[in-house]
Amino acid sequence: MENLGDILKRLDATRASSGPVNTPVENSEQDSERSTYELPAVACDSCGGRGWFTPDVPAGHPEFGAILTCDCQRDRLSEERSARLFRYSNLGQLARFTFDTLNPDGLSDDPDDQLVFGEAYKYAVEYAENPEGWLVLLGPNGAGKTHLAAAVANRCIERDQVVFFVHVPDLLDHLRGAYAPGSDVSYSDLLEQVLSAPLLVLDGLGSHSSTPWAEEKLQQIINHRYNAESPTVITTANELEELDPYIRSRLRTKGLSRVVEVATHQPSQVHRLGRIDPEMLKRMTFDTFHVRGNNPTAGQRASIEAALQAAKNFARDPDGWLTLFGETGVGKTHLAVAIAERRISQGKPVFFAFVPELLDYLRYTFTPDSRVTYDRIFDEIKNTSLLILDDLGQEHSSPWAYEKLYQIVVHRHNSRL
Repeated sequence: MENLGDILKRLDATRASSGPVNTPVENSEQDSERSTYELPAVACDSCGGRGWFTPDVPAGHPEFGAILTCDCQRDRLSEERSARLFRYSNLGQLARFTFDTLNPDGLSDDPDDQLVFGEAYKYAVEYAENPEGWLVLLGPNGAGKTHLAAAVANRCIERDQVVFFVHVPDLLDHLRGAYAPGSDVSYSDLLEQVLSAPLLVLDGLGSHSSTPWAEEKLQQIINHRYNAESPTVITTANELEELDPYIRSRLRTKGLSRVVEVATHQPSQVHRLGRIDPEMLKRMTFDTFHVRGNNPTAGQRASIEAALQAAKNFARDPDGWLTLFGETGVGKTHLAVAIAERRISQGKPVFFAFVPELLDYLRYTFTPDSRVTYDRIFDEIKNTSLLILDDLGQEHSSPWAYEKLYQIVVHRHNSRL
């Protein structure tokens, strides 16, 4: 694998014949990929492989005695330029990812995913034909974001456009390495190649280790290209809300950036907090709630029937608070989920949380590797239009837990939510 120093040494010679070209961060196994673009000696009937010829014309002809470039030479120079552009693009093994090799329906068997991917495919093709502004591709891992981004890059290279493709964690690793005394390429040279690339593809934004230094470098790159309105393609498996707020604001800029979903929305593990498993919604409805369950006494049955009616009334018009008390197994969670199911079926938002799990998530947001800030998730819980807290009192009774629950309850009480 070539190092960055060797690549930079070729840069001046490349610019002389093909204009400015950016130096890439090399992908692994790129040497083997490069062999595909080695050009054989040309055997031409017109020039004998010399690359030029003298036309066989009579004296007095305008081209008599002239030395002309052979068509084979022009073709060879074009192929050489394409090969150089590919090497500097840093695509490596991603050369095989083109629009021709990409299924417009994507990789999923789900009809909804296929429809969403088809739209993303259309936008990617349009962008590749005229790369202006930013194209942001969102979707879970394996949805085809990198394939689409590489297809855009390869299409641009086919039209002799300069492209720089890099996986964000690799880029940050190379930038860190460029600080080392024995580095083959200086930090400033490498950063300049990224900042000034005519078309930059940042693959895997959000998959890097989130440190202050990493966020600062990414902000610097994003801000430079934002101010210059430089064509940029970005892929991320994260929700935009999980990205750095500064970067997120740039990705959402109207008129510059187009955000495209590659697959149907699948919330991340952290952001699934507040959502109910579809199987629970299907199983725990008012229709499936039986007041005779667990053989209640006459008094217990009357209480359960009253709770069922209160839950139905609340689901119809959730005004104020509804508190369901009872021993384990009497149907409290069933009624709570049934309320949520009724509201969700009407298109209304519901935040449902098992209290011990909720507190675990809030603790997680304090950890350095959390991609969701504590303030954002806590504000969402406090201000959601309908909050359902299941199993209140089963959480670990620590002062911190009591404080968080107290803040939630007091805020919603004062706001009459």
